[in-house]
Amino acid sequence: MSAELIDSITARYAEGGAALMHEMGLKITEAEPGRVRFTLPVAKRLTHGGGVLSGQAILACMDTGMVFVMLSLDDDRAATFTTVQLQTSFKRGVPADVGEVTFEAHATKPGRTLVFGEIDLYLPDGTRAAHATTTYMWI
Repeated sequence: MSAELIDSITARYAEGGAALMHEMGLKITEAEPGRVRFTLPVAKRLTHGGGVLSGQAILACMDTGMVFVMLSLDDDRAATFTTVQLQTSFKRGVPADVGEVTFEAHATKPGRTLVFGEIDLYLPDGTRAAHATTTYMWI
């Protein structure tokens, strides 16, 4: 784990990331090139009437997780990429009272043009609640 890389990703994301995501309170806890772990406090405003974290919030965090991965990969191109595809499978609901969840995102195949990745969402007990595969493109 690199504190310098965490600081670098956090600073660059602070400059260009969406305000909505900054308001969600994501915190990077571990980072190495091509792999980032971060947490999300599960707040009432992110849940829906069914008493669980909304799918919209989960998808937004998964996409942002891959943004963090892209920022970890290439300093020179770090602000020039876009999402091509994000496919998510929800395994179980995230209860509104769970407190905090953890996301792990990593590049499975970082290429010159496309970067393929996976993102997992874990409950505090380590149970996987959702999984996504993604493709990003350097532009």
